[in-house]
Amino acid sequence: QLQASGGGLAQPGGSLTLSCAASGFNLAYYCIGWFRQAPGKEREGLSCIDISDGNTYYAASVKGRFTISADKAKNTVYLTMNSLKPEDTAVYYCATTPLIGLDVTLYKHWGQGTLVTVSS
Repeated sequence: QLQASGGGLAQPGGSLTLSCAASGFNLAYYCIGWFRQAPGKEREGLSCIDISDGNTYYAASVKGRFTISADKAKNTVYLTMNSLKPEDTAVYYCATTPLIGLDVTLYKHWGQGTLVTVSS
């Protein structure tokens, strides 16, 4: 089971850190991805981290602003979001895949979403 948390209200230019905690399985055998879905839009892949070697991957829309990281001891993956923009407003999800990539179809196990609202 995956549990995403950390969403909330942030001001433009502000920061938030989301957490994705896994229970019942070890994240070490997966690539963990973060996605978001804004109202009326398709789910978008943002970033993923290969737990086995620490390699990270980012979508162009968030590269340089968002950072993905993992704490193996806590079986948790984080997404630190800086320089937030109103267009970052969405429900954010984490998910696992045994493969590498940001394609939504690669991911089979999803956590519930956490809402991020960027507004002044």
